[in-house]
Amino acid sequence: MKLKGKTVLITGGASGIGLEAAKQFLAIGAKVIITGRNVSKLDAAQKTYPALIAIQSDVGNEADAQALFNKVRELGGIDILYNNAAVLVPASNLGLANNKHLEGAAYEMEVNYLGVIRLNNLFLDMLKSRNEGAIINTTSILSQAPSLIEATYSSSKTALAFYTISLREHLKIIDSKVKVFELIPPLVATKMTADRNDKKISPEEMVKGLINGLQRESYTIRVGDAKIFNLINRLFPKIAFGLINPKKSHQLLKN
Repeated sequence: MKLKGKTVLITGGASGIGLEAAKQFLAIGAKVIITGRNVSKLDAAQKTYPALIAIQSDVGNEADAQALFNKVRELGGIDILYNNAAVLVPASNLGLANNKHLEGAAYEMEVNYLGVIRLNNLFLDMLKSRNEGAIINTTSILSQAPSLIEATYSSSKTALAFYTISLREHLKIIDSKVKVFELIPPLVATKMTADRNDKKISPEEMVKGLINGLQRESYTIRVGDAKIFNLINRLFPKIAFGLINPKKSHQLLKN
């Protein structure tokens, strides 16, 4: 897939992986629009990379999603929708009755899963009208083996993984040219994972893997340890589960 000259919309693009992706897409020669909830972060990103177009928008909010679509349409539309934004609510023990867990779970599903479907539905006809339109959905190795301390996050990414496969096949059935990519990252060094001492890859390395996969049209893009984890999970699922859930993680649920 050719990326130079394409217009890319990146949700959650004001920091972390999203901002690194914006940087690398710009370097290739793409036009980049980023979204996010935090105005100061968006302003800082635009100051660092003046070529960026920044739009405040919350992917979990239906009115924001519609307003985002309207603004993007006024700007001339996009070729690639990169669903990068995601949230993770702190762990809670599912064995204990806890209303806060339900509230957090609803929030995670709204942003990580339903928000992606909402944006895809809004932009699908626009992407169909392009010579080479594409959707990138970001799942996780946790869609293959669940994390005990990130139960709903894992569930949201599993739902998104199955939806991504289904969307790709449905578009084939109607002879649509829109390409649907699933990005499966390992643990990445971002603010979300700052308190974890596990092995991580840098956002720069992660995005390089993404761009390489897009250019090769590899519709399932596994980056870094996500490649070997996929093999381990297929052959030795109990070992894979243990890698995601080391004994030390159990203590977090007890506290």
